[in-house]
Amino acid sequence: MSETPNSDRTAKAEPGEGRVALRRKRTETEIVAAAWELVHEHGLASLSMRDLGDRVGMKAQSLYSYFASKNDIYDAMFREGQIAFAAATTITAADLGGDESPEAALRLAAHRFFEFCTVDTVRYQLMFQRIIPDFVPSPVSYELAVETLEQARERVRLAGFDPERDLDLWTALQTGLVDQQISNDPGGTRWQRLIDDAVDMFFAFATARSASRKQMQ
Repeated sequence: MSETPNSDRTAKAEPGEGRVALRRKRTETEIVAAAWELVHEHGLASLSMRDLGDRVGMKAQSLYSYFASKNDIYDAMFREGQIAFAAATTITAADLGGDESPEAALRLAAHRFFEFCTVDTVRYQLMFQRIIPDFVPSPVSYELAVETLEQARERVRLAGFDPERDLDLWTALQTGLVDQQISNDPGGTRWQRLIDDAVDMFFAFATARSASRKQMQ
């Protein structure tokens, strides 16, 4: 089974919460963990409430006491994925080993993005593809995705590039490498070895376009 997202699954009561609330949180955590197990075994779109109920030892109908719909379970999974993604792709000065240039930050970010996506393809599908046609993340969960995108936008801006158009190019390059790797060489390194080349291409192109834009101003 692929690596399951782990954003600290231990349920914790907020201040003022009692034992009932804590038990509920623990059960919700157990349900989401079981949902990850099932989609890793059978595929993202195959999740059924009956199978999920069997996995956690309750009737399918009882699951609706904790999640209003199957999409709400997908949303909880999406949220866990985004939390794990933020933790994996946050870059500190220590991570850069003394080279705090925008290029170094983007290069490291590209490698971390690739690793995060390819280590768990089911999680990648949920977070970055439209595998579940009617699933739309809740505003709270989607805000986590926006926050990580804003980090990438800031890295692009600090490099002196267009935080809109160049950001779109940057994300397209990254997901393109990931999709090629997953589709054509799962578990290998064929497209992983191209990450640095892709970063170099991006910087060469974006630098030239930025210089041209400044000349026209």
